[in-house]
Amino acid sequence: MDVTSVQCPAGKVLGWYDGAVKRATGIRYARAERYGKPVAEPEVDGDVDATRFSPRCPQRANPLQRPESERRDMGVDEHCQYLSITTPRDAVADEGLPVMVWIHGGSYETGGGDETYSDPALLVEEQRVVVVTVTYRLGPLGFLGGDGRPANLGLLDQMEALRWVRRNIAAFGGDPDTVTIFGQSAGADAVAHLMIADGASGLFRHAILQSPPLGITLGRAAMAKKMSGRLRELPERLTNETMVVAQAGLVRGLGRFGWVAAMPFGVQYGHDPLPPEDELDEAWAAVAPDVDVLIGSNSRESALFAELMPALARLRRSEVGTRIYEAAVVRTTRRIYDDAIGHFVERHRRAGGNAAQYFLDWGAGPRFQGAHVIELALLFPTHSWEVGDLLEGVALSEIRRQGTVMRQLWADFARTGRSPVDELPGILHVTAR
Repeated sequence: MDVTSVQCPAGKVLGWYDGAVKRATGIRYARAERYGKPVAEPEVDGDVDATRFSPRCPQRANPLQRPESERRDMGVDEHCQYLSITTPRDAVADEGLPVMVWIHGGSYETGGGDETYSDPALLVEEQRVVVVTVTYRLGPLGFLGGDGRPANLGLLDQMEALRWVRRNIAAFGGDPDTVTIFGQSAGADAVAHLMIADGASGLFRHAILQSPPLGITLGRAAMAKKMSGRLRELPERLTNETMVVAQAGLVRGLGRFGWVAAMPFGVQYGHDPLPPEDELDEAWAAVAPDVDVLIGSNSRESALFAELMPALARLRRSEVGTRIYEAAVVRTTRRIYDDAIGHFVERHRRAGGNAAQYFLDWGAGPRFQGAHVIELALLFPTHSWEVGDLLEGVALSEIRRQGTVMRQLWADFARTGRSPVDELPGILHVTAR
């Protein structure tokens, strides 16, 4: 391994060269006890080893990911407050490059900052930006408070990561005053809530929200209370393995709570660092002039989840069934994503903020055209997207080619906070005011 080093307030960070980029991976930004709030990692005088990928939080297997798509040995650790930095190979300290901080998705239950399917190397190489990927606590460890346990611990982890970036990123060539937070799905939901989190002001200037499920974020208190009661009944010191097994019991039979049960874990309002639910509109309006927003969705978001439901997927075997199937996809996409995203954009603009909205319709075939997560392949085109059914038959070179405009647009927004009214015919359309 060809090692490189960066001297910053956190210490002497030992990273490594990887083709056209430099990486510093698995840097601890905070520590926390189980169900405890994170405490910033202290600065050190010596070396900080940044040559291993960040471990995931304990989690169930992701039904959307095949084992052969992940070639990295990341490991698992409930104390998973780590971040990784990817920079252009020739980046130098204080160069002032725009910084993009990635918050991964996964329904607040799965994923990690260093997953291969969201490797930012090509984005960094092409667009000359600095990308920081954040790993944070998930599931009951990160997003289930109550009964004496603080809520929103995963969100508090993310805030500590942003503070680390603020203190240290200049040494890696990044501009701490030009930080964009961007995320997809639950990661985009986290981005929306970081905008109104107490203590997050000044940590970022721009926000990109990809497919945030804002239609199922309200009215969750009763469900969270039910899950918290179940967690209280479990042994205090579950191992990582038994915690994952127990998690299935926590989310059992939540259908009576309606749409919100589609994402059982999530932020809780009225708990640090978030305002009460009845003050959300006021809070987002108040920060609108200070945060530029690019937000959007895919044309058939819910198709991804429909394909995981055998009874629903079987409908596509007939012409009438296909019509019913597509109607269900349209309805749920609108309910969970589109309507709430439209409201978010309108409120942001009314309050004096800059908001651009995108719409993406792309894919390899009728099953997953415009499906949830599909845009990640355009942003982060790696070998992972050649495995599985989502983009079956599409060469990686073609995925990279078709994503060029999107990567440029995202990076330009990170540089300026402005998004041109642009279009990639048949794939991406952006509107701005």
